[in-house]
Amino acid sequence: MTKKRINLLKTGLSIVDENWGGFYRGGTYLLIGPRKSGRTLMGLQYAMEGAKNKEVCLYFTNMRPKDLMIHAASIDLDLQTLMNQNLIIVVRVSPPAEVYNAPNPDDFLVEYLNDIVTVVNQYHPDRLIFDELTPFVGFENLGLLQQSYLSIIESIEEKNVTSFFVLAEPATSFAQMIVDTCAQYSTAIVYLQKEADADTIAHGGKCTITPNVGHTEGQFTQGFTIEPYKGVVFRDGSSDSAGMSSYDQYPGGGKGYDQPAVTQAPSANGNSKYRPLSNVDMVTDKMTFSNLYDLSEFTLILNNQIALYKSTGQAFTLISMKLDVNAERQKILTMSQLQNAVRLSLDKKEKICVVDDKILILIGRSDDKALNVLVSKIKSNLPNNDPQYLNLVMQYLFAFTYEINDRVENAESILKELLE
Repeated sequence: MTKKRINLLKTGLSIVDENWGGFYRGGTYLLIGPRKSGRTLMGLQYAMEGAKNKEVCLYFTNMRPKDLMIHAASIDLDLQTLMNQNLIIVVRVSPPAEVYNAPNPDDFLVEYLNDIVTVVNQYHPDRLIFDELTPFVGFENLGLLQQSYLSIIESIEEKNVTSFFVLAEPATSFAQMIVDTCAQYSTAIVYLQKEADADTIAHGGKCTITPNVGHTEGQFTQGFTIEPYKGVVFRDGSSDSAGMSSYDQYPGGGKGYDQPAVTQAPSANGNSKYRPLSNVDMVTDKMTFSNLYDLSEFTLILNNQIALYKSTGQAFTLISMKLDVNAERQKILTMSQLQNAVRLSLDKKEKICVVDDKILILIGRSDDKALNVLVSKIKSNLPNNDPQYLNLVMQYLFAFTYEINDRVENAESILKELLE
């Protein structure tokens, strides 16, 4: 008996429909690629497929309406007629220019993302396209981006809307971290690579679809061409990558950079005033930091914090982070590297104490998301930002958040529990 794929919807993209059967209804998908690689055409094809099935598509665009009409006409899509029938609802969004003058730009971006949910609630679509989301996810605080992005996609998914978000191919390591933050919560990634110069319209390229949740058929790659009145057309035949079914293995994800081989020692261009740093003696004295305390000092500070809690009710957050000994043995991460990453991830008013293989962190306020935010920041301060390395490191890190309550007597009792 033939198994019915009742949870899948056709996308109008043969690489997806033929290999996966379509997108999961209510899923969240990312389309990543460089400029002029066919991203907008693929979004329009996705919208057109929905219109064929009488599904309403909410189409967010950064383009001028006339430009979007021209793109649609190039693939023989009568966008105006579908708009008149309310099958495609176009919402123009302008890049948040004023955000750069704001004292806290991330707060503005949170509001922009929340507005997506507001518009979805207004129109009740079946499909959603956002071309493109890049300007609206340029957060400085990756922890806040993680929290905000997850909140909006969950709100949209609860309404059974199938989303297709377009992102630019990241050009920097920090931009890559932003894309990876979004990718890890997406159902799958569609990644485009051009076979043309960066500033020209692609006549073809390569497309890779990589599942993150479900789509157990796996990862597939196919070539494509851009053809008049058809749009992005995928070539027959595809290659599948067995076992590659997580977001961090999509092409372009967490790009690594090979260190060039040194065949000859560099010189200082003949200027004897300069000398190579390899000849500079290292200072053996330990560097000290204002928020790093020894155990006795940390105990005193913690006792003061407990006394403040008992007298005023002002709660605090105490996190204990532990590094597995095998991380150092296998040269994955040292305690010093972890300590440095934690220090860079905290404000100076937050206290740190290192005891053997544990790092104690005292934050003078109660915050349920403190650990989530801290981990996001630590990832950006580790020695390597490659997603595969970060995933490996996280397997050797463990954390415990101590919940303060009225039964707490003193710092010694808490530390005994944390350090035993």
